[in-house]
Amino acid sequence: MIGGVTPADRGGSAESLAVWALLSVVGIEIFVTYTRIPVRELYHVRSGGLGAGVSRLLAYVGFPVGPIVVAVVGVVVDRVPRRSILIGAAAGVMLAAAVAWPGALDEAGLDAPAARALAAVGVAVGLLLTLSAARAAGRGSLRPGRPGDRLRTVVAATFLVGALPWMAADLGLSLDRLPAISMLFQTDALARQPGVSGLHPAVHDGHHHGMDGVLLVLASLMLSRALARMRHRRFRLVLGAYLSFLFVYGAANAIQDFWLEQIVKRGWTDGVLPMMLVPSASVAWVAIVGTAAVGFVAVLLWRSRSAALDR
Repeated sequence: MIGGVTPADRGGSAESLAVWALLSVVGIEIFVTYTRIPVRELYHVRSGGLGAGVSRLLAYVGFPVGPIVVAVVGVVVDRVPRRSILIGAAAGVMLAAAVAWPGALDEAGLDAPAARALAAVGVAVGLLLTLSAARAAGRGSLRPGRPGDRLRTVVAATFLVGALPWMAADLGLSLDRLPAISMLFQTDALARQPGVSGLHPAVHDGHHHGMDGVLLVLASLMLSRALARMRHRRFRLVLGAYLSFLFVYGAANAIQDFWLEQIVKRGWTDGVLPMMLVPSASVAWVAIVGTAAVGFVAVLLWRSRSAALDR
């Protein structure tokens, strides 16, 4: 026991493994859906069958899984700071971050470019490191009651409700036949989009960048539970700042996609929010980075005040 905290509680293997489980479930859904759904019903896909399933799964592994794994590796490094782990972590982070290369996040570029393949290797390294850490230091526990868990639950539930159309789309399903839910969301209903000719389903079958955003939000919320138990202050600060960015970035993309599909495509307004998937020198990205920084500082101040009151 160190400082009154057992090794099982100190690290974040339980949180990391929970994130891997979530990402794996969505990955399986994507592979099956893109393998079985006809090409004409999907978005930015040139071929169908097994090839489409593999290609789209690899794109998903590159993003959003790649950026999430960078955060997971941060937890692993703090938990098991061996030299071999550090070397593997550095390699995994560099490879997983390859998805940030120019063009790798283009929605039309889903045919597994080299950057996505490199990111997939980094993700594999991150998985091996996570399993190694869990084996060496224990899996820990996801028991409730960590500071901020109630707020995390409310935020996660809010985004999950908004993601219902995308969760159905990942399975190749529609919500239009469910009376209660169809009153809240439109999915297969044909709709118009400003700047795009013709009618098309409000929510196409397959994976959406809005769902990517929700996964970034959920992963950042889950991994943030491990911050207070990290031993190294520098790791804690760097990872906290990165998780703050992932949360705001994910939330921005989820809100943008939801606004387009559930507000604009209903004809309630023609005002679309800008795409924020790809980093750019834009007002939207200044807002993302600024909000993430302010949020991170606010959490630091709140924790400092809470620690002072507990003394």
